[in-house]
Amino acid sequence: MTEATTHDTVEHGMQPEDTPELRALYKGFEQANLLPLWTQLGDLMPITPKPRALPHVWKWSDLLPLAEKSGELVPVGRGGERRAIGLANPGLGGNAYISPTLWCAIQYLCPGENAPEHRHSQNAFRFVVEGEGVWTVVNGDPVRMSRGDLLLTPGWNFHGHHNVATEPMAWIDGLDIPFSQQMDVGFFEFGSDRVTDNATPNYSQGERLWCHPGLRPLSQLNDTVSSPIGAYRWEFTDRALTEQLLLEDEGQPATVEQGHAAIRYVNPTTGGDVMPTIRCEFHRLRAGTQTPARQEVGSTVFQVFEGKGTVVLGGETRTLEKGDIFVVPSWVSWSLQAETQFDLFRFSDAPIMERLHFMRTQVGGA
Repeated sequence: MTEATTHDTVEHGMQPEDTPELRALYKGFEQANLLPLWTQLGDLMPITPKPRALPHVWKWSDLLPLAEKSGELVPVGRGGERRAIGLANPGLGGNAYISPTLWCAIQYLCPGENAPEHRHSQNAFRFVVEGEGVWTVVNGDPVRMSRGDLLLTPGWNFHGHHNVATEPMAWIDGLDIPFSQQMDVGFFEFGSDRVTDNATPNYSQGERLWCHPGLRPLSQLNDTVSSPIGAYRWEFTDRALTEQLLLEDEGQPATVEQGHAAIRYVNPTTGGDVMPTIRCEFHRLRAGTQTPARQEVGSTVFQVFEGKGTVVLGGETRTLEKGDIFVVPSWVSWSLQAETQFDLFRFSDAPIMERLHFMRTQVGGA
C-alpha cells in the first residue's frame, strides 16, 4: 500500500460508526474546546503542502494609477503613518497579506511630503522599480532611494521618509508582517514628531563604512543579525549580473542555469541573508531563456524590473512586463520564460523555512 493510499484510508476509510454515543462524545469535545485528530488528519498533515494562498499576478498598470489617486485623496501623517497599499492574496480571506508570511505593498509619496518617524519589530525593505527623489532616514542616517536600489529597514530601527523632488515617487515595501502577527511578536513605537531630516547625501553612512568589496572595518567586527548596509545600489547589482553572463559567454560556470544570472543580497558580517526572516535576490534572463519548473516550500514574490516575459504558475501562463508583481505560494510549480532580457527582483521567506528545517525544493518534476 502506498503512502498516499495509507493516508487516504486513515482519512476516509477508518472512521468510527455514527452512533448516538459517538455524537454525544463529539458534543463533549465541542463543549470542552477539543477536536479529534482522526477527523482532521488530511488538513493537518497533508501529503504535500495545501496552501490557502493562491498564485496571483498584480499588474503595475493597475497598481500605479490607484496609488496616484490615493496620493490625491489620502494624507500622510500620524495615525496612518504611511500611504502604503497592501497586496491582498485572494485566498487569504481579505487580509492584506501577499502570503501567510509576507507583506508586499506599493507606497506612494508626493513632492514635499514627509512620512513620520517610527519603528516596529517587523523587518522591512524597499525596492525601487522607477523614480528618484525620496530619502529614507534610518536611525538618523539619510539613505538615497533610486531606481533599482534595495533599501533595508531591519526590525526596531527608527525610520521615516521624505520626498525632496518635484515629482511623486512609488516603490514596493516588503515586510514579515503576517509571520510576526501570527507569532504575536509585534511591537510598535512612534518616533520624533520632527520633520524627517532633509539631508540628501549621495551615500549613506552605512554604505561609506561597509560597501568596499572584500573589506571589513576593524571597528565593526561583531556579527549582526541584519545587514548594516542601508542600500544595495543598482549599479553594483547590474554589474554583477552582466559579468556573470559575460563569463558564461567565455565558457566559465558563472550562472545558475544557461542564460540565467542571479545574485543574492547578503549581510556582510555573516555572509547570510540580509534579514533573519526575508531573503532578497535579483535575477536576469537572456531573451529566449526558460527556467525549469520548480517547487519550493515557503512563499516567494517577484517584481519585474525590466523587460517582458511569462511565468507559468501552477500550470497557468501569465504575461509579465515592467512593474508587475506575482506571488508563488508554498509548493506551487513555477517557471519563467524571457521574451526580451528579463530582470526580476525576488524576495521570500526562505530564511525562516531553512532555519526551521522545513525547506524542500523540487526542480523539473523530479
